[in-house]
Amino acid sequence: MTREGASAAQGGDPPDAAPFMTLVEPTFHRRKIEHWIRFGRKSYERIIDRRRSVVGFAPDSTFAIVRWAASDYGTVVSRIDILLAVRRGEPFQTLPFVRPGGDILLRLDGWPKVQRALVAIDAVETLGIDPADASPDYWRHAHNRLTVGLEPNPYTSERHAAWMNRRRVSPGPRSGEDAPVRRPEGLAP
Repeated sequence: MTREGASAAQGGDPPDAAPFMTLVEPTFHRRKIEHWIRFGRKSYERIIDRRRSVVGFAPDSTFAIVRWAASDYGTVVSRIDILLAVRRGEPFQTLPFVRPGGDILLRLDGWPKVQRALVAIDAVETLGIDPADASPDYWRHAHNRLTVGLEPNPYTSERHAAWMNRRRVSPGPRSGEDAPVRRPEGLAP
């Protein structure tokens, strides 16, 4: 392993990475551990060895990670997470194999729920829309519906167009978020 690969594997920042990004460590050990990126635009990628790599996502980008692990007795973990990469200094939730963490839009455990989330992702792709471009609110909606055993409302071209327009005109620090409240001087919050 090279010095740079060892640094990335041990948690150090990759030497040629952007100043700040969310790093994910996919792993593939057939029939034991399989962590893979389902969608998202990688802004950095380094292969550590045959089974491990490190990929990076720019702030405000959406990506999905599927994690599956098994033992001699069957499946141990089956999970999907859809995350929004955070900016430096923003609050985040931590996840295994994700540094520093991200804003969790969807998190489901158990293969039946994971399969239903993958079907929802496929439905977005069927529209010709990259799931990384879909509204974060849609992924939150899908999380809430799938968690309680209901089907999410379909993502439509009209909903996507509305999201793109909202993102274009939004005054907030992040696309689709409300702008910070500015209070006149001398008034307490």
